[in-house]
Amino acid sequence: MEQSPNQNNTETKKVVRKKKKRSFLQRFFRFLWILFFIGLFCVIGLFTCITYGWGPFEDLPTSQVLENPKNSLASEVYSIDGVLLGKFYIQDRSNVEFEDIPQHLIDALVATEDCRFYEHCGIDFYGLATAAYRTLKGSPSGASTISQQLAKNLLHERSRNIVQRIIQKLQEWVIAVGLERNYTKEEILRMYFNTVHLSSDIYGIKSAANTFFNVEPNELNIEQGAVLIGMLKGSTKFNPKRNPELSKKRRNVVLGQMERYEYISKAELDSIQDLDLELDYLKLDHNEGLATYFREQVKKDIKAWAEKNQKVDGSKYDIYTDGLKIYTTIHSKMQRYAEEAALMHMEKLQKDFDKHWKDRDPWEDKSFGDDKFMERAIRQSERYRVMKKDNKSQSEIDESFDTPTKMKIFSYKGDIDTVLTPLDSIKYYKKLLRTAFMAVDPNTGHVLAWVGGVNHRHFKFDGVNATNQVGSTFKPFVYTLAIQNGWSPCQKLKNMPITFHRGEFGIPKPWSPRGSTKLDGQLLSLQKALANSLNWITARLLKEVGGPNPVVDLVKEMGIVSLLDPVPAICLGVPDISLKEMVGAYTAYGNQGVNVKPMYITRIDDKNDHTLQRFAPEEKEVLSEQTAYVMLKLMEGVTTYGTGTRLRSKYGLKGRIAGKTGTTNNNSDGWFMGIVPNLVGGVWTGGDEKVIRFRSTSLGQGANMALPIWAEFMKKVQADGTLGISADDKFERPSRLNIEIDCSKYDTPLDDILENPDDPFQELPDEFEDEFDN
Repeated sequence: MEQSPNQNNTETKKVVRKKKKRSFLQRFFRFLWILFFIGLFCVIGLFTCITYGWGPFEDLPTSQVLENPKNSLASEVYSIDGVLLGKFYIQDRSNVEFEDIPQHLIDALVATEDCRFYEHCGIDFYGLATAAYRTLKGSPSGASTISQQLAKNLLHERSRNIVQRIIQKLQEWVIAVGLERNYTKEEILRMYFNTVHLSSDIYGIKSAANTFFNVEPNELNIEQGAVLIGMLKGSTKFNPKRNPELSKKRRNVVLGQMERYEYISKAELDSIQDLDLELDYLKLDHNEGLATYFREQVKKDIKAWAEKNQKVDGSKYDIYTDGLKIYTTIHSKMQRYAEEAALMHMEKLQKDFDKHWKDRDPWEDKSFGDDKFMERAIRQSERYRVMKKDNKSQSEIDESFDTPTKMKIFSYKGDIDTVLTPLDSIKYYKKLLRTAFMAVDPNTGHVLAWVGGVNHRHFKFDGVNATNQVGSTFKPFVYTLAIQNGWSPCQKLKNMPITFHRGEFGIPKPWSPRGSTKLDGQLLSLQKALANSLNWITARLLKEVGGPNPVVDLVKEMGIVSLLDPVPAICLGVPDISLKEMVGAYTAYGNQGVNVKPMYITRIDDKNDHTLQRFAPEEKEVLSEQTAYVMLKLMEGVTTYGTGTRLRSKYGLKGRIAGKTGTTNNNSDGWFMGIVPNLVGGVWTGGDEKVIRFRSTSLGQGANMALPIWAEFMKKVQADGTLGISADDKFERPSRLNIEIDCSKYDTPLDDILENPDDPFQELPDEFEDEFDN
């Protein structure tokens, strides 16, 4: 049956429409494919440009740069027993090796930040899809993998706008894939833990563990690790120091994730999540922690070293950013004992000092005052210097110093918030006594303890390096010269006044030392004379050995570098010498006559543990073994029946102890130098200026101001069986000893001056304590 023309037209139109529709679909799909390929080409081109740094994109770092990023690494100072004493840094960042990262810390990180870490190759596409879905539903979440976070940690500062952040994100993807291609998962984790930001200036898990829990990373327990991992979501918001409750909640979220992914059991989760946060917060800044004064000295020395030493590329080392490791001789236990001893004694001594002066000011004392003292103190203050620099008038300055101001002041019970005038503040601080302590191994010169003061935040000046009159601690040098010249400790001199006449040894006018005691006129052995610190016999002995010049020569040989004026009064200790020098000089007595210059840095390593320089002790034989041993026996008399007997009678110390007390004019400075086998220690105590002193010798003598610190330190050291210092140790006797040291058969009884002659450890009356007139 034939179709009508109308039907043919209809069919034709249908065919045309189908062809048009097919043609449209073909063109549409062709367009989509073109768009797809253009998009793909653009994406490939974009990532190619990012990868090779073409166009507006910066060059991506090489694998070597990724492994050794230009991050600021803190330089670390270690004690001889491996304790981290402190750091020098701009950013508190220290590296840790993978084997020192506990497994539970890795598990916490993976469970919380990237549960498919071991499955993806840098980008988690499933995580991206999930994050996109959640974002569309109004609950945005992140999908950055650990590798992407590492890329961000290594390379980027915070983006300034959305475009920059998009570019950074794309770069992170490329870098993350590169990291996965070039490094193992363990290496990526190590780099991540070394770069992660965990507080305002704390970078890396090691610094965080040190700061918040005072432990090394491998010592972290599960709950501590969970606290640190929880901080990744917000280092300020979840900081356990600032926001403990929020930190605890976030810690429990981390623990919950660990249980979810079967890193811990439900029972473990239940047992841990109710535990309170237990911090041991220790921020190692330059004012806090152990050995603050010592660390400041090390910083000065390493800065000086860095000026003279260069890296391979010719640049200088920077102690704040190059991650140097400085190994020192300080023993953390001895340092702690020394600081505890100093604080314990100085708190008590300050109470005695305040009670002694009551409401009076030492500088206003009629006998030894200084009417210009406060005027000078004001002019030396920072407030005065700033106001003068700002061209303030004197009346404005005076008004400022008399205006009550809120301030925080030092006290032995802790800082006090108070209101004082700046003038009263100066008076308060001027009346605070200062001290310094140093202990050295005489065999190696290693400085084992260094206490420059009681509080570095408030008192910056380091007493170990300060020079002060040394008083009678200088007398052993005179006796040493006599022993070298053939004298015996048993030889006797008459204790009577002596005068050095004008012109004698170059002095312009006659000089006679003071020193009257109940032993006046007696014929006494050198051993008794030194033990009781008798001025007249010491001065007479100086004449016998040829005057001050030979003594100066000997003392310089023993390591004293301070200016020494060769005058007769030198025998009584008029020179200003630092504690560090005095302890160094006394090492010759404890080391068979070999002087060892105190040293405190043994090695400097770079951030990769390559040794840059080692340091060796400087030794010099300055005395014969015999002379050194005889001097030890002489100074043992000081602690057995002389001015240092309270070491035994009051503090109960036993064993071989050689020592010497020292007290300067008007009790301004108190000293004690002590020697036991394998340890030499020295203490200085006094005021900020000479006018700050006790009026009575019983309070101001070295045996009362300085000796107790040495005694308390030694009690702690001997009680600690791990330090190798025992009351049973003996001084090494020379194989040949032809000098008589047993003076008992020549001694004159002291029954006439001792209240109880049968007590060998009783203290002598105050008038026997050493004091000189310069």
